Parts: sequence; structure tokens; C-alpha cells
Amino acid sequence: MKSQKPLLLKSKPKDSKKLVINVSSFANLWEARRWASLFLKEHNREEGVADLLLMDLMSMSKSQILAAMRDDFPQEVQAKFIERIYQHVDNGTPVQHLIGYEYFYGRKFKVNRDVLIPRPETEELVHLVLKQIEKEFDEKEPAKVIDVGAGSGIIGITMKKENPALDVQAVDISRKALEVAKVNAKNLMADVRFVEGDFLTPFIDVGAKADVVISNPPYISADDEDSLDDVVRLHDPKLALFAEDDGLAAYKKIMYQLPQVVNGKALVAFEIGDQQGAAVQKLMKAVFPKSEPEIVQDINKKDRIVYAWI
Repeated sequence: MKSQKPLLLKSKPKDSKKLVINVSSFANLWEARRWASLFLKEHNREEGVADLLLMDLMSMSKSQILAAMRDDFPQEVQAKFIERIYQHVDNGTPVQHLIGYEYFYGRKFKVNRDVLIPRPETEELVHLVLKQIEKEFDEKEPAKVIDVGAGSGIIGITMKKENPALDVQAVDISRKALEVAKVNAKNLMADVRFVEGDFLTPFIDVGAKADVVISNPPYISADDEDSLDDVVRLHDPKLALFAEDDGLAAYKKIMYQLPQVVNGKALVAFEIGDQQGAAVQKLMKAVFPKSEPEIVQDINKKDRIVYAWI
């Protein structure tokens, strides 16, 4: 269950099937890219999807694609390219589902309909937590980290890869999500232990303790579902998106479980919706009165993280 959940409303695409008639063959990559970019723009989709699909289908980097603009575009690849462009336009199928992966912190992660697609804002959460660990913990005594809501495993795996000394566990209630996370951990050779369960309950049950708890839980209110972009609303798992109590239910559950899990001095960090900073800060202060929770804005100057030493 990972990453920012955007609330952008986009108009529904027009009937793209009427435009198939004139698209039969492209002489080169330039023609294909130009057609796709214009087609995507006309139907209120991101033009950059064309490049991502070309890079995947041609097994090239973006710079290689740009350098090969006048090269022939293989006929068998053209058919797949056109089909995927229509899937994205007509159904809002995320490009990450079409190609099967997304990059996070410079690493390639498998994604599908069972996990939230990684987003850049979550990289900021991971970066902040890694820096806090570096400042406060001695490498001779590795910090024990719990990632709540593992999803595709991006947070736990990235933290382990960036700081191999960490003892990392990740929990998710979705067995299908954990299957994806385990594949990613194997592919990236990350020693992360995955646990199935509801928030921190599995750790409480066995008396496990942690020095760091990090989470990007579901935080969208069900009332906001209709305002979501169809790329998100129809394709990201609802379990990873929506929470009751105006989107605060997951924070409340985790917060009240924390005292049974954290060690004497511990770091807690959450990704939040951009209107939830004050509410999550207040929750943390209520459970840990001596803490000084901080709200951190993302690169777009929106509240995105609440963290504290407790």
C-alpha cells in the first residue's frame, strides 16, 4: 500500500476508436511518437506515456529513442504500441500496468493491479527516514525497521538497499501484494522479511520491537473517490487508497498500536494527504505527549510527511 494518492479530475476520453482508421503504419519512430503524443494530448492523457511505451517495447533509454527517431519502426512492435496507447486512452490503464514495472529510487519494481504504483513523493519519505537513521543510530547496533503497508515493497526494499545494516520487516494485509513484494525483494537481492497481517498486529502478537516505523497507509476518504483520476480510481487497489474517518482511520490504528511495538527511542514517519498534516500531528501528540511531530512539505510545497522521535 504505497505512495501519494492524487486527487486530480480529468475529463473522460473521447471515443478513440473513430481515430483508428488512419493509423495503419509508421515509417519511423518519429511518426509513431508524434501520432501518439498528439492522440494522448487530445484525450487528456499524459504525452510522456508515448516515450515510456517506446522505451519498453524497443528496449532503449529515452536518449536512445530520441537518437533513433528516423530509424525504422518494426511492424510487429507498431501493433503492440498502438494497442497499448488505446488501452491507456480508452480504459485509463496505467502505463506501469502495461509495461509491468515502475522505477523507485533508481530501481526497477514489478507492479500490477494488486499494488499501488510507486510515486515520487514516497521517495521523499524514504530519503528523510534514511537521513534521520544515519544521524541517530550507531551502525554497530542496526536499527530495526518496520514498514507498515508493504505493497510492492518499495519502502522496505529501498531502505535495505540504501542501508544494508538495517534489520527490515514489512507487513501488509494483502497476500497478493506480498507476493509482488517478495518477487521485488528477490530480483533486487534485498533481505527483507515480509509478514501478512493487519498493521502492527503481527508484531504485537510475538512481542517484536522496532526502532523505526515507517508507513504510507491508505489515506483517501471514500467521499473523494469520484474525484480521482480514472487511472487511479479504476486500477489502483482500493485497499491501498481508501480509509474511513475522513481518511484518518489507518493513522489512528497504527498510532494506538505503536506503544506496544516501539523501543525506548524510536522514529515514526508517515506519508500523508496534503490536508492531513495537522490532524496526524495532533494524533501523534495525543499518543506521545512528549514528542514534537514535524510536518514536512514535498517538492510541490504540499504537506506530505509527518514524523517524530518518540
